[in-house]
Amino acid sequence: MQNPIDAYRLDILSFLKHAYPHFSDLLRTSIPCLSFFFTDKTNELNPIMYEPCLCVILQGSKAVGFGKQMYGYTTNEYLLASAHVPATVQITEASESLPYIGLTITFSLEDIYEVLKNAHPDKLKFQKKSDKGLFFDTMSTALYDPISRLIKLTEGTKEDIAFLSPLIIKEILYILVNEKSGYFLNKFAMEGTTSNKIVKAIAEIKTNFSEKLNMAALAKRIDMSESHLYQNFKTITSLSPIQFQKKLRLEEAKRMLSVRRIDISEVAFLVGYESPSHFSREYARMFGMPPKAYLKSLNNTMQILEN
Repeated sequence: MQNPIDAYRLDILSFLKHAYPHFSDLLRTSIPCLSFFFTDKTNELNPIMYEPCLCVILQGSKAVGFGKQMYGYTTNEYLLASAHVPATVQITEASESLPYIGLTITFSLEDIYEVLKNAHPDKLKFQKKSDKGLFFDTMSTALYDPISRLIKLTEGTKEDIAFLSPLIIKEILYILVNEKSGYFLNKFAMEGTTSNKIVKAIAEIKTNFSEKLNMAALAKRIDMSESHLYQNFKTITSLSPIQFQKKLRLEEAKRMLSVRRIDISEVAFLVGYESPSHFSREYARMFGMPPKAYLKSLNNTMQILEN
């Protein structure tokens, strides 16, 4: 007899094969918060910045690096990110016959808070200390059911999507809140908790990543001492605030170099560096090659595709 979870998973895979027969890489659907990633190749560890989201593997497996630890997960589990959390990911199981297929559903803290307001208090008990910003748990049929309906809604009308998708997202969050992940979501969404204060700090650094970071002023704005800000920020994100800002700057610089014809020194200044040479050194340290070499590799790839 087929496992009920596998039945949902295989049904979704069948739908995707019919609805998106020529998919590859990243697929953004007609529902803005829902996307898929496909690949038929395993890879090395790649940096990623998670945003508040639910990630589910439909086929294959991957490993997620957070700080100094690696977490492997497959089709039996899900990953929940509470905030913008840096990590590394590696696709560990994928082939041409059975490609890796994963889905991501993003949401806002406001979405979570709306659901938490209607949850039973006993479901939301949590320890006061902060915890890492990633959470893993086992998939359930209760969770797969609304996920399946959300995916199939992508073939609906604009009116159906606009009205129904927010309701299904709330249903998904309601189920998560009433499972083990409830305490995790509560810590990060509820006003006044340490984790929620760090989420605000993360959001502020992300919004103003090109500006000089004033730790004392930031700590005062979120009503926390500098030492507690540093300690809890590193617990949740695995990076210090300065390291987090640097990662944001370099990721944005890489994106700008990829999509715009712009001078390297100008990119350095736009993302907050005062010295192009300092920018190049840090870029090479993060991505394994200086920005000049990265641009050259992009140009070579484009020439190959054009020929």
